[in-house]
Amino acid sequence: MENGVDQLGLCVGAHRLWGGGWTDRSAGKRSSSSLGTVTLYTSDGLEDYYKAVIPEFEKKYGAKVQMVADGSGAVVNRLKVEKDNPKADVVVTMPPFIQAAQKDGLLEAYASPESAAIPVDQKDSAGHWYTFINNYVNFVYNPRLTSSPPSTFQDLLQPTYKDKIAYSNPISAGDGMAVIILLEKLWGEDQAFSYLKQLEQNVKFHTKGTGYLDVLINRGEIAVANGDLQMDMADKTVGGLSLSPLFLKPSQDAKPVTFADPYVIGLVKNAPNSRGGKALIDFLLSKEAQAHTYDIYGIPARSDVSPSGDKATAVKQALNGVQIVTIDWNHVLDNQKKWQDRWQSEVLGAYGKQGSVTAPQ
Repeated sequence: MENGVDQLGLCVGAHRLWGGGWTDRSAGKRSSSSLGTVTLYTSDGLEDYYKAVIPEFEKKYGAKVQMVADGSGAVVNRLKVEKDNPKADVVVTMPPFIQAAQKDGLLEAYASPESAAIPVDQKDSAGHWYTFINNYVNFVYNPRLTSSPPSTFQDLLQPTYKDKIAYSNPISAGDGMAVIILLEKLWGEDQAFSYLKQLEQNVKFHTKGTGYLDVLINRGEIAVANGDLQMDMADKTVGGLSLSPLFLKPSQDAKPVTFADPYVIGLVKNAPNSRGGKALIDFLLSKEAQAHTYDIYGIPARSDVSPSGDKATAVKQALNGVQIVTIDWNHVLDNQKKWQDRWQSEVLGAYGKQGSVTAPQ
């Protein structure tokens, strides 16, 4: 993902805004049904995917897609700020932020004709959101600099990792919240926060979003970070970064663990270009666009897109032997604010750290 960011000369560490460069230039050929500008607020990590499919959408509909990329929580917070005067048409984020957006009345129900191919448990029954690309949480390290990577969560507490660990802020980033979700699932809330408090001694900083951590791993500024499988494998092979995905074990005799943390798409309530937003959702959920998810090591949400190619095989191999635990997203939604507050006070507060720490440029 960051390789694409560097090529486009985008700002990292704040939100990224781009458009126009991917637009169909044959304006004179556009029909009267042109959709105009469609604004997409999206979690970071999908830039290479968008570069592959958005030009086709723009060409097909005579549209221009303008995007703002940020952490999963940050894009939903932006929708909250703009609730009375929405600027976005479509949002792509992750659980539990999508459920929070629905609860706060930020999403419009839309029955996409493409949704029939998406399993019932991967979409909202009323059409407020649909799983877009399936993904899994993991950690990541630099194999060039770390010959013996950690295998358990306890390994990260060793003094050798002092100031060599980073993970994204769970208040602003879905992957950051995923760290808390996974630990709470494994150990319960109190033990999870006790662990995070101990871990903070070795944490160098927290980033607003997760995407930039792969660049820092590649540079050797940190040794281990959190991430997600799709983004990390794409950064490794497409971006050419020196990193490897890593699934940690809760104990030495246990299996490595993960959970599904998909990218999810929804229509923004009172969107300025609702017609264009619906068309973009339909296009991104179409069989044609979903087939490209394997190109970035994602897994299609549609049940009628068969895995094919080396990248699909690589994803399957990466998950081989890894236990995939089930997450109760209603439980997460009910506790998310409490966990964020507790992380702020008990984890950061124990060391006098600020709540919004970003990586150095």
